[in-house]
Amino acid sequence: QVQLVESGGGLVQAGGSLRLSCAASGRTSSTCAMGWFRQAPGKEREFVASITWTGSATYYADFVKGRFTISRDNAKTTVYLQTNSLKPEDTAVYYCAANPKVGTTRADYWGQGTQVTVSS
Repeated sequence: QVQLVESGGGLVQAGGSLRLSCAASGRTSSTCAMGWFRQAPGKEREFVASITWTGSATYYADFVKGRFTISRDNAKTTVYLQTNSLKPEDTAVYYCAANPKVGTTRADYWGQGTQVTVSS
């Protein structure tokens, strides 16, 4: 089992930044690929970014490339999503996930989500 707890969401003006964190715990948490997804009201959950368990490779949705950065700490137990140049359309609940399935919105484990609201 892997437990995930997100933090760092909040209300920010357009153009601002937030740093989301995901604390992972559990027997295999340090060897999991990790990802961030989001779900806006009335919309389906969508992929945002992911990182391999070594941290050597990262992947991003086109709509966040150049604005968001995913990273993980050396102990590989915390994953971050630095969000810059935020837009109102980035407003959503952001979810951390362990072992995301490539090309899908499925993952083995999910956090409870953290709300990001961007005002115009």
